[in-house]
Parts: sequence; C-alpha cells; structure tokens
Amino acid sequence: MADSKKIKTALISVFHKDGLEELLAALNAEGVKFLSTGGTQNFIEGLGYKCEKVENLTTYPSILGGRVKTLHPKVFGGILGRRELESDRQEMAKYEIPEIDLVVVDLYPFEETVASTNDEPTIIEKIDIGGISLIRAAAKNFNDVVIVPSKAEYAMLTDIVKAQGGSTTKAQRKVFAERAFGVSSHYDTAIHNYFLKA
Repeated sequence: MADSKKIKTALISVFHKDGLEELLAALNAEGVKFLSTGGTQNFIEGLGYKCEKVENLTTYPSILGGRVKTLHPKVFGGILGRRELESDRQEMAKYEIPEIDLVVVDLYPFEETVASTNDEPTIIEKIDIGGISLIRAAAKNFNDVVIVPSKAEYAMLTDIVKAQGGSTTKAQRKVFAERAFGVSSHYDTAIHNYFLKA
C-alpha cells in the first residue's frame, strides 16, 4: 500500500506502564528503535531492550525538576517533519534531526490528582506540558507518524504491529490522531474546570 509506513523509531514517554510490555515486545520484534526519558527509559531497559536517552539526542538534560525533558527542536522536528517535502528533509539532515515514526504517551494523571488532594502546587505539577505537546505534534503529522495518546490504545497498536509487520496505513494513523485530539480535548477541559472552580 502506498500510504503504508514502517515504524522504525519510537519515542515513548508514559506515566502508566501497565500494559506497555506487550507493545514494547511487538515493536522490538520488528526492530523498532526506542527513545525515552526517566522512568519510562528505566522500565524499557529493565525489560532487556536497548533505549536511547532523549537527552543524548537533544544534548540537554531533564531540567527544572523534570518540567522540561522533550521540548526541543530535535524531538519535535523529528515528529513534525514532512517526509514527502524535500525542504523538510533537507532541514532535518542539516540539523541532524532523526525521523520519529511513533509517539507513545500517557499523560500525568491530572484528574486523579485533583480527586485525591486539595494541595494546589501538587495539582499544578500534574499539568502535563511535554506529553500534551507530543500528542498534538504527532497527531498533526498523522500522514507520517503514529500517535498512541493513552494506555487505552496500547493494545490497539500492538495488534496492528503484529498483524502488519510493524507498518501502519494512513487510515489507521488518522484513527489514532482522532483519538489523540479527543484525549487532548478531555485533558484541557479537566484543567479548565479545575481553574474555574479554584
């Protein structure tokens, strides 16, 4: 299929790790390279898989108490670069930006935090910035990139990877994008509602 794309590099940054093992196993079996940060990287390596640190790509450490980890042109350029556009490909080569074909995100549990505490600083720290940005970027570029926006989609992608040898169709990527904007919308609405009541 002309619109079929092989997943070669995956950026994985998740809060909930449950259910992730099977997806990682399926991706690893297809030779997918893993990029990650912090606890997710430790989890992936703990399963015996190689995983490159995002900070090796960006040459920046996780800073400001973990508030800034993935927000960098080498990450977002790799997600947003249009593979069919010669000018984008040239810029990616010039700035040594690798293509990122899959983004797996599970956001900080904002609603659960609001339900469990009234401590405002604790609640504010559970407003995910990098994760929501990764979701929107990958969903925008569904033509080239698969976005898994929550743990609810882990199994969905696992099945596709196993059935199609690590490739996805544009129609499948668009379904993931639709789900991604649903996750993003729900998350922002929950934050908005908290600020309305605060």
